[in-house]
Amino acid sequence: MKRLSGKVAFVTGVARGQGRSHAVRMAEEGASIIGMDICAQIPSVFYPMATEEDLAETERLVKAAGGDILTSVGDVRDRAAVQRAHDAGVERFGGVDILVPNAGIMPVIDQGVEPQAWHDAVDTMLTGVWHVLDIAVPGMIERGAGGSISIISSAAGLTSMGLNTFPGQAGYSAAKHGVVGLMRLYSKQLAKHSIRVNSIHPTGVNTPMVANAEYGAFVNSHPEVASDEAYKNPMPVELIEAVDVSNAVVFLASDEARYITGVTLPVDAGYQNR
Repeated sequence: MKRLSGKVAFVTGVARGQGRSHAVRMAEEGASIIGMDICAQIPSVFYPMATEEDLAETERLVKAAGGDILTSVGDVRDRAAVQRAHDAGVERFGGVDILVPNAGIMPVIDQGVEPQAWHDAVDTMLTGVWHVLDIAVPGMIERGAGGSISIISSAAGLTSMGLNTFPGQAGYSAAKHGVVGLMRLYSKQLAKHSIRVNSIHPTGVNTPMVANAEYGAFVNSHPEVASDEAYKNPMPVELIEAVDVSNAVVFLASDEARYITGVTLPVDAGYQNR
């Protein structure tokens, strides 16, 4: 039997990158997917964001992996949009077993929209995570079947990653640290319901959020960003792959991790141990 057979997972930021990878990996292990993505550009974000065509490709890949998926376009900053995506998925598949609040942006280069970049970062990656938890957790408790919540944070959620102090970078760091607080709060409160809550902390991941021409140009013009002290991994890999993070998501959602909760799990090629 596959590790997530019969389970339903709600994943945000699913149109591409890590979110797509999480959805496909969980589908390979038998899960059905409720997926949402903004599929629009946020002005403070310097690289092109996902599109509805990207979301359709995620749907195709999940089905090719043998899974089922219901997708919707929506912004995690908008609580009503999260509610609609969640409720439509529950109507389609039944109750949610797995939450993966993954939606993220990296507005770390000044786009002339200060201080809006701070608000976009915090609203997407902290308030957006809280929206998912606040909406989905009551139903998980009511079902009484336990469950797994894996909040996708970052290596920047456990340490300082010293790129700059632009509002977007500050908001990114604050949000990625902030979800650790949410994880610890919810893990303590939900343990009695056998709902496990953990956070995952990747180093740089080979997705369009990092691997794009605009960020490459920024790094080239700011060589201190790529220095050993600032950003490099101790293990000989510049960027890990999205599936490396997805494998951790699958593990934490499986019965193999049935007594693991309240953990900040680095998937970071040794970044925290520098």
